[in-house]
Amino acid sequence: MKSIITATIILCLGLVFSKATLSQDERFYRIGDNLGSLYGAKQLWNPEFFQGYKKTRNYFEGWYFKMVSADGNNRYAFIPGISLGKDSHAFVQVIDGKTGETQYHRFPIEEFYYSSNRFAVWVGPNFFSADSFYVELAKDDSFIIGKAIISNRIKYPVKPLSPGIMGWYRFVPFMECFHGVVSINHDLKGDFFIHNEVISFDGGKGYIEKDWGKSMPSAWIWTQSNTFNDESNTSFMLSVANIPWLGKSFTGFLGFLYANEKIYRFGTYTGAKILKLDWDDDRIEITIKSKEFTIEFIGLKGKRGELLAPVSGDMSRTIHESIDAEIRVILKDKKGSILFDGTAKNAGLELVGNPDGLKP
Repeated sequence: MKSIITATIILCLGLVFSKATLSQDERFYRIGDNLGSLYGAKQLWNPEFFQGYKKTRNYFEGWYFKMVSADGNNRYAFIPGISLGKDSHAFVQVIDGKTGETQYHRFPIEEFYYSSNRFAVWVGPNFFSADSFYVELAKDDSFIIGKAIISNRIKYPVKPLSPGIMGWYRFVPFMECFHGVVSINHDLKGDFFIHNEVISFDGGKGYIEKDWGKSMPSAWIWTQSNTFNDESNTSFMLSVANIPWLGKSFTGFLGFLYANEKIYRFGTYTGAKILKLDWDDDRIEITIKSKEFTIEFIGLKGKRGELLAPVSGDMSRTIHESIDAEIRVILKDKKGSILFDGTAKNAGLELVGNPDGLKP
């Protein structure tokens, strides 16, 4: 009986999704297809687009879709991507923020398709784009099936000399890893059938970012949330990492705070500096100062789940992430006056590798 109900849900959601989301003239490509130089110019100024269209090995690319229900009781992240290495394949990773449970679903690399006109990818029967996504995942007797419509998306600004969150670092050659923000904040509408339960994400919030390149850094701290207590569109992301480059390495960081309808950008490339970076088993504190403002961050770790991360394209490294952490962010102007002070639950938080080298 369960299998009949499940099959019915898959059929209904799949039909509704395909009719509402895909245009009949949209064409999708596989890795190795020749798209010409025009796509290369297009994807440079659109970091959310698939970037690895010319890659055949030692390469990874993945998008991070986080969603939190309106009541905050359910939070999930879906990570579709590709791994080109000794064991090339496509994948979808899943993390349940309530339990810390994770899943890794493999698909043949031939089942990865991407659009040349926008960010839109297929991984097997699973579809992900900037305005909707649909998942159909099964593991043993466990099913995750659902679709979400994305609306009111706040895009990260792209400028001529700063195509995204990395700023002019996007043009630096021989970088092993690149980062992009697809959606600072957006609204969700949709239902998901997860572990024999229907969960509504109507009125919930979502966030999308991505990474691509050869390998993730040896050590990093990452955090993100757009579910602050002011119930606005406030969103925050910060990443501090050990960046390998030309046989050496340096500590680099980037991030943003979107508050009061204004975006505050900060990073190594803006001239900002890390004044403080401390942590223990349960807590992380970071202070960053730029010419115009100071950001103070405090993070409390939550339940952690295991995810796979790339090394030379292969998904062979185990890391841990929580998406039920709690954070506090304080923004001060040059005179020390507080411009924003907010706390957020259901935050993403990672501390990977040995962060000793990240200290100022």
